[in-house]
Amino acid sequence: MSGVSGRAVGVAAGSPAHALALALILASSAAFAQAPRIAIIIDDLGYQLAAGRRAVDLPGPVACAVLPETPSAAVIAEAAFASGKDVLLHLPLQSMERSMNAEPGAIVLDMTRGEFARSFARSIASVPHAVGVSNHQGSLLTQHPGHMSWLMEEIGAQRNLFFVDSYTTHRSIALNLARESGVPAVRRDVFLDPDRSLKTLQREFDRLKDLSRRQGMAVGIGHPYPGTLAFLEAELPKLADEGFELVGIREYVTRQAGFSRAGSSAPGGGAAHTVGE
Repeated sequence: MSGVSGRAVGVAAGSPAHALALALILASSAAFAQAPRIAIIIDDLGYQLAAGRRAVDLPGPVACAVLPETPSAAVIAEAAFASGKDVLLHLPLQSMERSMNAEPGAIVLDMTRGEFARSFARSIASVPHAVGVSNHQGSLLTQHPGHMSWLMEEIGAQRNLFFVDSYTTHRSIALNLARESGVPAVRRDVFLDPDRSLKTLQREFDRLKDLSRRQGMAVGIGHPYPGTLAFLEAELPKLADEGFELVGIREYVTRQAGFSRAGSSAPGGGAAHTVGE
């Protein structure tokens, strides 16, 4: 910082006030140098292999959330891991709108504790290399303290797993219960494609960037629709030049935990949508 003199900060060089001013300038410079961070997750992978491979090939550390016990779950998870991308178990939870008994690996309200544990064990085993769990649908179950406590117990019993609340209802208590249970967790800020129009994609992607600038970090979720994947293929390479850092969701959770411990207003307060419900 040789260009900063006592005259520049308005105090005598070498004085305690000068030292404090230099420290403040350095801290301010570091804050400005830290790029706002964005994490992106592609949900609902596992049924269509071609769409899964295209999601895996997206530029940068975009996470792949894989539905359990689906035909291509293991292949997509292995490909994502080989490409250095974070893999999530995208666990189906019962929604308000319809029964999910037919959904592979679905967790439903009438399960006993033992049935819940056995279902979770099968699901996590079907998605190799999973580093975290996110909820697929779940507008009913994420409001239920008993089942959410069971889920956090199962996640906590695994080694180094975290939780992402997809936040399909504003009544979700999943994030709070995760943190109370000691499970590292974050909440989705933006759904990129609540409908499939390009106008919506652009609007929500811009909103994600704006939240990242204001909060320091933001997480967005998209789906393996052809339009969403094409949009991200074009837009993700531009983020660095626009001043953003695209990070993997595991790194995001780690950094967000440190952000919260520092006493800042934690990101993760996105509006709820019922995408996929």
